[in-house]
Amino acid sequence: MAEPLVLRSDLDGVATLTLNRPDKLNALNPALFVEFREHVHAIADDESIGCVIVTGSGRSFCAGHDLGAIATNEHAPSKHFEPETVDALEQLPQPTIAKIRGHCFTGGLEFALACDFLVAAESTMLGDTHGQWGLVPIWGMSRRLPERVGRSTAKELMFTSRRISGSEAAEIKLVDHAVKDDDLDSFVDSLAREICANSWDTNRIAKRLIAGGDERSREESLLWERTQPFGMPQDMQERMNRGR
Repeated sequence: MAEPLVLRSDLDGVATLTLNRPDKLNALNPALFVEFREHVHAIADDESIGCVIVTGSGRSFCAGHDLGAIATNEHAPSKHFEPETVDALEQLPQPTIAKIRGHCFTGGLEFALACDFLVAAESTMLGDTHGQWGLVPIWGMSRRLPERVGRSTAKELMFTSRRISGSEAAEIKLVDHAVKDDDLDSFVDSLAREICANSWDTNRIAKRLIAGGDERSREESLLWERTQPFGMPQDMQERMNRGR
């Protein structure tokens, strides 16, 4: 039986999805997208999961779109399957963390940008190399990268195909944290535990409020929040009693 292209492991309410093509630096092909989406859909409905970590096996997070798959004209199940899968990752109800080491280029960076938090090892190399290969972004780079770093910095990264280190990425807010390579696993595990220590319902509601607020004017989003469109956390009373 072939090795899964995406591995899932659960521990203490944290689900870890690991891109599993280490010999290809976890480059993304249609088959990997199919497996990844199956996991994302399963996790979205899984009440036992309070946080999700996305990472890569071996020495890299993801080197980007598999150029071999492009050359051989491999197809996903539908025209927009890949970007819709990235959207599904972004729309997961649970908080998500991209744990990034090694390489994080182009399609891999688009994957990471769909997560709530990006944490990179200091030596990680990140970049958008669409221009190097004569490609154009269709998985969300033109929207999510400017949201992260601002329009002019996003244009500079996109127009130059420049690679930057994890430390440099933290300076321009492309990643939220850059940590020593040996500390990456422990840092992300600690962040996930800290998230899971809070009300999972509160986290899910807050994530939906923030996403919905982006679609409204500031005044509309403030008024919308007050209506409590997603109700109150189910564990509110329990937590309030515990804190007395």
